[in-house]
Amino acid sequence: MNGAIVIDKPAGITSRDVVNRLNQILETKEIGHTGTLDPMATGVLVCLIGRATKLSNILTNQDKEYIATFKLGVLTDTLDITGNILIEEKVNIKETEIKKTLKSYIKTYSQEVPIYSAVKVMGKKLYEYARCNEEVELPKRDVTIYDLKLLSIDKDIIKIKTKVSKGTYIRGLVRDIGASLGTVATLTELRRTSLGNFKIDNASSLDDVLYNKHYFYNVIEILKDYPKEEIDPKMLYKVKNGQILDREIDNYILFVVRDKEIALYKKYDKDPQKIKPAVMFY
Repeated sequence: MNGAIVIDKPAGITSRDVVNRLNQILETKEIGHTGTLDPMATGVLVCLIGRATKLSNILTNQDKEYIATFKLGVLTDTLDITGNILIEEKVNIKETEIKKTLKSYIKTYSQEVPIYSAVKVMGKKLYEYARCNEEVELPKRDVTIYDLKLLSIDKDIIKIKTKVSKGTYIRGLVRDIGASLGTVATLTELRRTSLGNFKIDNASSLDDVLYNKHYFYNVIEILKDYPKEEIDPKMLYKVKNGQILDREIDNYILFVVRDKEIALYKKYDKDPQKIKPAVMFY
């Protein structure tokens, strides 16, 4: 069984908890997820099954959409409401200024990675530095905010909808928006509504999976944005044996036989006129 199930992750559990529950329900350990959600967050968690777990890096690199709520005038050590409050102040910011600031973040910019994250610096995860009260220089990465809409304002509580590139921390975006408004800000709610082509409307609950009411995405559906090619017996022999092939492609190509996935090939780094196996499904 190679494919994916999109889970609507509930709040209060980790992404790993979701995988562990699926291990039990589906009676297989060959399950992984893409795009970790913090315990407080809900929404789209793509869980890959079987050899489709090897597609994790491809899917993690896709754009994501979120609905986020944050509070102005409050800052915590984790940048979300689960952390310890570091700063608390009264704010009174006009709606026009908030709208102008949000619009200014539709761009590519260098975002500082939150210290409570799993990003490694000198072989150690950042949250390990935080828990040990050790100082560390936080890395920065270029992220792109493709869209950012204001959904509502209730005094100092702001609700937004945003589409972002891989590597974007919504906690970090909220922190930066607060700084641009001359104050601080902390994330209070977060819901991921899409990851690539996977939408929240098509997500299943863990109970749906338990009672077999979920939708199962096969590999061809997962990779529908990539070229697909039906191959003959001669080519099948080469592909099944993982041979490097003479071929020019843009990125990836999926080889199939009678609509059954055989292998995903990618451009060969050492020779752009050749391709090599990325994931073998056969």
